[in-house]
Amino acid sequence: MKRGLSVPDPPDLEFRPLVVIELAKDTKEETKEWLVKKIMDKKKDGGCQLLIKPLAMPKEDENIYLVGGSTKRLLLGAEAVGLVKECIDGSMKPFLYSNHKEYKDWIEDGETFLSMAECQYIIKYELDNLRSREEKNIPGYSNSKLYPGKSILRRLQTSRIMIQVFPLHDKEELKRLRYQWYLKVRLDFQPIDQIRNYFGDTLGLYFGFLEYFTMALMPMAFLGIPYYFFAWEDYDKYVIFATFNLVWSTVILEVWKRLSSTMTYRWGTLITKRQFEEPRPGFHGVLGVNPVTGRKEPVYSSLKRQLRIYLVSVPFVCGSLYLAIYVMMIYFDLENWAIAYNQEQQSTLSGLVLYVPSILYAIVIEIMNRIYKFAAIVLTSWENHRLESSYQNHLVLKVLVFNIVNCFASLFYIAFVMCDMKLLRQSLATLLITSQILNQFVESLLPYWLQKRSNQKIKKKVKAMNVDTDYTLVEQIHVEKDMDTYMGTFDDYLELFLLFGYVSLFSCVYPLAAIFAVLNNITEMYSDALKMCRVFKRPFSQPSASIGVWMNSMLHHKKNNEQF
Repeated sequence: MKRGLSVPDPPDLEFRPLVVIELAKDTKEETKEWLVKKIMDKKKDGGCQLLIKPLAMPKEDENIYLVGGSTKRLLLGAEAVGLVKECIDGSMKPFLYSNHKEYKDWIEDGETFLSMAECQYIIKYELDNLRSREEKNIPGYSNSKLYPGKSILRRLQTSRIMIQVFPLHDKEELKRLRYQWYLKVRLDFQPIDQIRNYFGDTLGLYFGFLEYFTMALMPMAFLGIPYYFFAWEDYDKYVIFATFNLVWSTVILEVWKRLSSTMTYRWGTLITKRQFEEPRPGFHGVLGVNPVTGRKEPVYSSLKRQLRIYLVSVPFVCGSLYLAIYVMMIYFDLENWAIAYNQEQQSTLSGLVLYVPSILYAIVIEIMNRIYKFAAIVLTSWENHRLESSYQNHLVLKVLVFNIVNCFASLFYIAFVMCDMKLLRQSLATLLITSQILNQFVESLLPYWLQKRSNQKIKKKVKAMNVDTDYTLVEQIHVEKDMDTYMGTFDDYLELFLLFGYVSLFSCVYPLAAIFAVLNNITEMYSDALKMCRVFKRPFSQPSASIGVWMNSMLHHKKNNEQF
């Protein structure tokens, strides 16, 4: 018997693997049979009506399943999730399968109408909405309780039965995207539409904003050069630059709102109806009834959550801010020591020592930011927010408050307490350059090198297997399942937010800040492209109409800057 993809294709239907499900190695057979049946059952019977096949590997005790769907099933799923498509007359309308001939890109049976990313998003949507009906527990695991309306995939993940679910890369399409994106030398813009088509709206918007922000920094960078060299000590002229800075920070955000709306309208997400937000996977509580949907789901007292926020989270944030201020004062002590040492020695070495405190402080800032973010994630999860949007808002608030104080407090102290412009320029330049180097190394170069070594070992392991199936597919699955999971655009937007703060607040006293920001963004484009294509698993596409809470954060920061 041929080993490999052991479930035969349905008649006249070519199976295309789109999503991979990996179960724990010790998963019981009755659990696997129950899950496969659930995924393949018809919608009216409580299933997903999708196609699923196990990837059976000899001498390998693994439980890997490939999930796909027929063309008609995916098109009906596109209607269910409310995908918006362009019509022949140029208008944007939610897709209706019954009116499929009205849409612009419809060809024959519609097999190529949906992109691979859209198909994967539909499958993820259907899997997430696979809910229990009469089951009291997961078959084979009596302790893993189920109740009507409970998401089966979420319960499998919280019970450690399901290890991961991830979408497969399209190797040929990814190869073309990589060439257009970062492999060829070019002077034009990024292929934003191709990025969006492959990775989804969320990443398309991020790279669109990164490109726009870089272009918006150009006037500040070009204007900063003559100010830096010809108005170095003429502080009256800096008032003009500060005024231009204020107008610039206002205009670029307003222009981006318009560009973002134009972009998302063309993509069809601006008018997408917002789905009812389900409870997040980590939310827990006693079983109750949702008064809106009427479904049974966990219920948690809002009073308990508020007590956790105000009695634990707020004191933790305040204590962290105190620690950041304390570390800042240690930095100033080191700075005073370095200045005294240089005045005493008056040598080349002592001149270099002047930069040591700023470099050490920049490294400490990056370390503290990362440790604090980890603590903030744990703390926000412990607060037990019901919705993902609420969870993200509280997490962003915690992280932004600490990062603003940790990164900017020393600069404000130097500017308004010490009134030392020379030290301010030195500290700002050191913070910018050091943080950029550390971020590029930690976020992209180091993971890429580690992933490349891991891929070589996996390829040797797969070639040593005696398999009677597609080596390319097996190798791809084994490589991708061991890749790191992309955790979203949080860190990327946070880095851009801090850069926006450095430029909008302090470029009037250090005009070269915008140039460093431009250089950082250019390298960020290529390093982020590299990590998305070569380091991380392909993320599921997510519809997005804007950059969300980050736009509000920048607008709020701009208003504070105006008041200041």
